[in-house]
Amino acid sequence: MRFLKTLIWVTVIVGLIVFATNNWVPVSISLWGGMRLDTKLPALVIAALLIGFLPLYSIHRTMMWRMKRRILTLESSQRTATFPPPPPPAGPKPGYTSGDAA
Repeated sequence: MRFLKTLIWVTVIVGLIVFATNNWVPVSISLWGGMRLDTKLPALVIAALLIGFLPLYSIHRTMMWRMKRRILTLESSQRTATFPPPPPPAGPKPGYTSGDAA
């Protein structure tokens, strides 16, 4: 599993490097108040991806953390809960004795 994870990350990084080298052109962005930002295209694309990815990733991690805490709380409360004792075993039927021969 670790090999597959490493392979995927290496593929993503190589893809980003190839994209960056093939698209290394300056881009001018108009900001508020007449300000302009001159940057390279790969930096702009990677920044846009991170702006979209990081908030959703943080929400996902927060929800997973909450669910794990809730599961641990429920498991610990179930372990400490008192259960009623089991019913006593059923005795022999009334009127039956082991010495009766039919």
